Amino acid sequence: MNAADLKSNIRSIPDFPIPGILFRDITPVLQDPASLEGAIDMMADAYKDTKIDVVVGIEARGYILGAPIAYKLGSGFVPVRKPGKLPFDKISVDYQLEYGTNTLEMHSDAVAGGQRVLVVDDLLATGGTASAVREMITKLGGTIVGFAFLIELAALDGRAKLPGVDVKTFITY
Repeated sequence: MNAADLKSNIRSIPDFPIPGILFRDITPVLQDPASLEGAIDMMADAYKDTKIDVVVGIEARGYILGAPIAYKLGSGFVPVRKPGKLPFDKISVDYQLEYGTNTLEMHSDAVAGGQRVLVVDDLLATGGTASAVREMITKLGGTIVGFAFLIELAALDGRAKLPGVDVKTFITY
């Protein structure tokens, strides 16, 4: 399975979640066993020779991709959630979305000082979400070795908010 095959399984939904946004839906990729396996393998293989202690998955599609990537890399997995979903002591950060603002939270003991972290999500748009996650991981003393996104919306230039760190994407719009 290559990136072009995966791209053909991504659905474009206009005006979601608000008018003017073209949403890239990976549900068809997740529904197809070969596509799901291909996406996980492609993303994990990009880091197979890199020491990763923890994979951080961003709610919610970052969990779907991040947990099996962590498994393949022999790493732990940490979820980053929207407010009010985590039961333990947490840190939070507010961030700007392509179409508004939001807050993310992570348990305060999710990443230990010096741990090498790979951040995984389905899509890189403006980079606001990823930048917020970077801020929390840095606050906890972790070292981000990379960001892995299945999709990049290149025109929104999200990479600009992630200077100095490896950013890998596999499908570009």
